[in-house]
Amino acid sequence: MPRPTAITLDRQRQLLIIPWDDGHRSEYPLSFLREGCPCVECRGGHDNMGQPPDVDSLLLTIPLERTKSYLISKLLPVGNYGLQPEWTDGHQTGLYTWAYLRELCPCPECRARAKDQSLYRPLGE
Repeated sequence: MPRPTAITLDRQRQLLIIPWDDGHRSEYPLSFLREGCPCVECRGGHDNMGQPPDVDSLLLTIPLERTKSYLISKLLPVGNYGLQPEWTDGHQTGLYTWAYLRELCPCPECRARAKDQSLYRPLGE
């Protein structure tokens, strides 16, 4: 599994930028990260917690009314395996592992690879 070589929170552009040790670079809009929050509250129950969101639907989501904060007040490392953002509305229960972040990468290359891989995954995996 690739690991980040750096992590940059660009508040002005509202992006989380992660270059990976395999040479890939991911740029996550903060609104996209918040909508993809992996915590039980945001996923809708324990059965859905940790499940990858439908990234394509997140990319197409246009909130009509903002009910969540899309700004990060703190970004904390969690061990050697992830990040825990604290959003300006106080939400802080989402743990974004490196594997989850990489799977969530919104770039066209990663989206195409995820679609190709999903064609070959057995149902339920």
